[in-house]
Amino acid sequence: MPKDFRATPLERAIGRSLANWRDERGLTLTEVGMRVGFSSAKLSTMENAVQPSAVLDIMALGYVYGVPALEWQKVVLQAQYAERHRAGQRDAEPFDPAADFGHLVFEATSLRAFTTDLVPAVFQLADYTTAVTRVDDPRRGAGLARVRESWSARKRDKDPLTVQAVFPEAVLRQVVGGPRVMKAQLLHLMEVSEHPTVSVRVVPRGAGAYPAMGSPFTLLGFPHRQHNDVAYLETFIKGEYVEDPGLTEQCSHRFASLREMALGEGESLELIAEAAAEL
Repeated sequence: MPKDFRATPLERAIGRSLANWRDERGLTLTEVGMRVGFSSAKLSTMENAVQPSAVLDIMALGYVYGVPALEWQKVVLQAQYAERHRAGQRDAEPFDPAADFGHLVFEATSLRAFTTDLVPAVFQLADYTTAVTRVDDPRRGAGLARVRESWSARKRDKDPLTVQAVFPEAVLRQVVGGPRVMKAQLLHLMEVSEHPTVSVRVVPRGAGAYPAMGSPFTLLGFPHRQHNDVAYLETFIKGEYVEDPGLTEQCSHRFASLREMALGEGESLELIAEAAAEL
């Protein structure tokens, strides 16, 4: 393993693919290790992305599992890209962060979201998401739904996902999908804001300029030492992961400043209730 290895989101996606191959066939780590010729401990580190996955090892696993050629070749291409990226080479990435983001949310232990014009994806109701994507890009709907489902699946875990969200008051006043849909969304936001692992804060419209204005981002934290924080940025063109620790630290500082400028949880809840009552 490279010294002080830190897995990229792409390497985590590779590990997730390997784990899915094994799960789909109902095999244990020990059973696969015996068949492929290396230890169950090594396979575990590959699946959990705490070491890089070598191309030959992926090919061996694809053979043992009987994975269709196009499927294992895709993962091999990702591993080859990850290896070149680690060596400092830069070429076109065979990986779509926008499609992967929901999976990464499921693996995270903390999520800090700053949005500028929408309710954070983790808290969106299906009708709200549909109204957003219908006029923008319907293909985004599946990705947004996956993010919502990831949080929903984790909120009652023994190790639940902690969510902190900050957004401007304008998000509450933008009537997405019509009054009925928006009111249901605001009532849902009130409900989830009372969950013990959730913090929702609203920047009031009288606050003036605030940090990261016009630049939404989501910052994810993970339990493994080998997995650095990852910032996720998205436009209507593409999604992008930012992994450089210096840049993710900047996101962290801005998020802390946003929370300081925003109303407290109680006052924010009152503002959400006020907006819902007006619909």
